[in-house]
Amino acid sequence: MKLWDKNICLTNKLCILITIGALFSTLVIANVWTGEVEEVIEEGTEGEQEEMWVPTKEDIAYQDSMFTIIQNTQNDITDIKEDIVHIIERLDYEDGSYDSIRYVKGGKIDQRRN
Repeated sequence: MKLWDKNICLTNKLCILITIGALFSTLVIANVWTGEVEEVIEEGTEGEQEEMWVPTKEDIAYQDSMFTIIQNTQNDITDIKEDIVHIIERLDYEDGSYDSIRYVKGGKIDQRRN
């Protein structure tokens, strides 16, 4: 058999070892990776079954209040980010001028506008 301008002999020891290795590893992987999940039952719990948790009205109200708090916090963060961007835009303009107060480290606060 000629492949990539090389002669490959299928009776070569290396080819046979590679083929056997590939088959063996495929069988090992197929036996280990079954895709099924085994359920482990602890001793003393064979007859017991866990009941599914059903939330009460109080549980639902608590979860709703937590969701509202999280939503309000996210909205506050968004507003703060927008305010920060607005402040930065007011302090430095593209043409090099500034607005409101310009502070030079170690100097007086200059309240002139350009």
